[in-house]
Amino acid sequence: MVLGDLNRVKEGYSEGYYNSKKYGMTKTTFSKGKSIKFYAEELGGNDFVSLNYYITNNEELLKPCEMEEKKVIRFLNNVKIYSK
Repeated sequence: MVLGDLNRVKEGYSEGYYNSKKYGMTKTTFSKGKSIKFYAEELGGNDFVSLNYYITNNEELLKPCEMEEKKVIRFLNNVKIYSK
């Protein structure tokens, strides 16, 4: 359900809370929605979440950047998006 969780995040920059910490998040969509780049960084800290997500004719591929897939999924499932 990664795509559904990614769709909760708006295109461009937004902010959210995860584990009582504030994150700045950037989501960029390419190729008419077939490719998504996502990066979240803890504001005032050193944690981050980074991934690429691809939709092909045959499958959907989650490609975390330098971290375990479960960290990315846990973040996307639990981040509370801050609305200004």
